[in-house]
Amino acid sequence: MTTKRRTLVHWFRKGLRVHDNPALYQIFNVARESPEKFCVRPIFILDPGILDWMQVGANRWRFLQQSLADLDKKLKELNSRLYIVRGKPVDIFPELFERWNVQLLTYESDIEPYALQRDTTVQKIASEHGVKVDTHCSHTIYNPELVIAKNFGKAPVTYQKFLGIVDKLKLPKVLGVPEGLPDGMKPIADEFEAIDSSVYDCPTLDQLVKRPQELGINKFPGGETEALRRMEASLIDENWVAAFEKPNTAPNSLEPSTTVLSPYLKFGCLSARLLHNRLKEILVRKPKHSKPPVSLVGQLLWREFYYTVAAADPNFDRMLGNAYCLQIPWQKQPDHLEAWTHGRTGYPFIDAIMRQLRQEGWIHHLARHAVACFLTRGDLWISWEDGQRVFEQLLLDQDWALNAGNWMWLSASAFFHQYFRVYSPVAFGKKTDPTGAYIRKYVPELAKYPAGCIYEPWKATLSAQRDYGCVLGVDYPHRIVNHDIVHKENIKRMSAAYKVNREVRTGKQEDQNDHEPSTSQSTGKRKASSGANKSAAKRRR
Repeated sequence: MTTKRRTLVHWFRKGLRVHDNPALYQIFNVARESPEKFCVRPIFILDPGILDWMQVGANRWRFLQQSLADLDKKLKELNSRLYIVRGKPVDIFPELFERWNVQLLTYESDIEPYALQRDTTVQKIASEHGVKVDTHCSHTIYNPELVIAKNFGKAPVTYQKFLGIVDKLKLPKVLGVPEGLPDGMKPIADEFEAIDSSVYDCPTLDQLVKRPQELGINKFPGGETEALRRMEASLIDENWVAAFEKPNTAPNSLEPSTTVLSPYLKFGCLSARLLHNRLKEILVRKPKHSKPPVSLVGQLLWREFYYTVAAADPNFDRMLGNAYCLQIPWQKQPDHLEAWTHGRTGYPFIDAIMRQLRQEGWIHHLARHAVACFLTRGDLWISWEDGQRVFEQLLLDQDWALNAGNWMWLSASAFFHQYFRVYSPVAFGKKTDPTGAYIRKYVPELAKYPAGCIYEPWKATLSAQRDYGCVLGVDYPHRIVNHDIVHKENIKRMSAAYKVNREVRTGKQEDQNDHEPSTSQSTGKRKASSGANKSAAKRRR
């Protein structure tokens, strides 16, 4: 035992902030009440299990590194610091509990399957070592488990149903920054710190980013400081906040037409509860305002909706075994997937979006609509799971629940079923950028193409292509499919897939009715909510 005082440990995972962090707040409060008994060690674990489980691109590694460095700075302002521990939690906690003489461990709860399994094991280990564990739900506005409980133990499968439930729930109190720790509470150096005082220091960029050549422009720095600055900048124009409607923003503006707070919400650098509270305060002052699902509050509640439905199904990120997802016979087309992934489909609007994603780690939500539809039901007939994996690697705001939920929605596999509504890879971009400035920025090969054919370069003659300095098939690829033809074929494929799924589900329902006559009532409710979902889908688009 290296210290007589007991240690209070807060385990940072997603909630990389000091504001509105109930689990951290608890630790600080307990420590201040009995400074002679306790010391505090806030930790972040670089867990190889997480790293093996998901692909992480260089831009997101940088965002994490910056967020950890900023968090360490914030904690030092509270007379504490961040301790970086490397290894699998289930392996290192037994040693930490003993080495640091831990009495209490707190952390923010999580719904992801890997995290749930890990946390169950950690809680068992803690119990074996006499360590109390307290968890807090603070990554979302509402506790998904509570929402499900209020819906009779089932996740609401439509946005409108979800809104009806949460409207009746009490909003949690938003906490500020905890009061700093008094002097003299610094933990005594353990055996490793005695040898190397930097053993628990934050990792450098070079230590985390293994492929620095993949780093793009640092357009969205990580960390709580930047998150709060960006939030304040987004909310300063209250008229803009009140009038905001997502469908009226541009997917291909040269600078973001939305808040770009999603990466900060994903990492927990910004509290969703704080943002929600600030938005509601503004809307009280602006009674004439947009409403969910298209408003800024509505965008936050989409996040809540997906967290809730994902919490009820551990297979939420895959087609097989997923209670929400239709089974569709997607095709494996590695060449087409590779072309889509790297922005070489021959459709400039699609390619510009995918290149922006790879360079900057973020793309507008409606741009995600366009490329997701193109990959799946619109043009390439490739599984949404393949697209999900690419987004998982490249997006700064990659989130298990939101990524899977949006991919199912956009592939018309779940939640949205108007599969005949297909985004045009040509016309959709023209609506908000008729001159093609966005394409010129991210597909510079086409910079000299005029507005009349920059979205459809195949319409330019070979002579014109030479004049523009970009010959198709040489300097820029030919289009890999003909949208006008394939999207019609794919609508027929979707129709056939829907028919098969209906037949299978009808057969299952009839089989259930033979054994459980009471289920007929719940079937009627499901059909009714399906209609509400179509209405919500129409408003969302």
